Amino acid sequence: MKLFKCNHCGQTLFFENNVCEKCKYPLGFEIQELKLLPLVKQEEELFTIYNKPKSTQYKYCANHAHDVCNWLVPADNDSPFCVACSLNRTIPDLSKPSYVERWKAIEVAKHRLVFSLLQMKLPVFSKAVDQETGLSFDFVADENEDKSKRILTGHANGLITLNIAEADDIEREMARKAMDELYRTVLGHFRHEVGHYYWDRLIDNTEHLEEFRQLFGDEQEDYGEALKKHYAQGPPADWNQHYISAYATSHPWEDWAETWAHYLHIMDTLQTASAFRLSIHPEVAKEADHLEADLTEDPYKLSDFTTIMNMWLPLTFTMNSLNRSMGLHDPYPFIIYPEVMQKMAFIHRVCDRAKS
Repeated sequence: MKLFKCNHCGQTLFFENNVCEKCKYPLGFEIQELKLLPLVKQEEELFTIYNKPKSTQYKYCANHAHDVCNWLVPADNDSPFCVACSLNRTIPDLSKPSYVERWKAIEVAKHRLVFSLLQMKLPVFSKAVDQETGLSFDFVADENEDKSKRILTGHANGLITLNIAEADDIEREMARKAMDELYRTVLGHFRHEVGHYYWDRLIDNTEHLEEFRQLFGDEQEDYGEALKKHYAQGPPADWNQHYISAYATSHPWEDWAETWAHYLHIMDTLQTASAFRLSIHPEVAKEADHLEADLTEDPYKLSDFTTIMNMWLPLTFTMNSLNRSMGLHDPYPFIIYPEVMQKMAFIHRVCDRAKS
């Protein structure tokens, strides 16, 4: 995630800010520049960009009224929603305060996901635009007390369903421990499920399908039977040498989605590190070049995945060391073996070629 700067007063801004805390100018995220910008109010609910008096006039996304979005929509756009919020097909019942809070947490994660996808220059459009190939979200709650009828988070032909219970820290932590999922977060769910969507868009029926099968396996294997086998028998003992997670062993589609999600973890975390211009040079490891890095390059602008991974190892070594000093668990308890790195390099290459 990038850092932003107020063009009016120079204050550092964060992605979710609605107002500059220093100069109090309203802020809006503009997707052409992919920047958070100070605004000047015109008549009614219209704004222009500060220091650009002849700029396009904008309105806030309609969900700004619910304090869940700070993105802008051109004033002449017929849609009241921004690119990110236009993907919503179903939102929770806003008459229930607890649902509103969960929705806010969901929208923070979803907007971060869409920001990443826009930086990757991947196609992002809703099913309202194209029912067959678009992407949409249903954010729904369990209303049935029968646990056997629990709403499951998942993907089906571009429609991602998210049980809003995932936005509750306590419920999600219980599920994380029960499922032994280190990265069970709302953003992690989005990254995984959207990976299934982009498999349909970037791999299926394309020139990349054969290489996908060589790396991930044959996706034509019966999916339902593969999951039954996984839950009955568990992953193979040496799974971590070939897969990014135990769940990735269940089926090639899940291997892709898990690896895709981890790839986005890496890209976004490295971008944050580069935004802070982190420089890693361990005092006692001056001869260990693999633990040194000057994190000044935006990974979304790099075509060479080896360069990205050469930045990633020093950063994770640093993150883990800092956490241990706080008495906390390692935030990155992974070892990425060569087979997994090959899979992520493939994803990076496919995305690089797909830039729209």
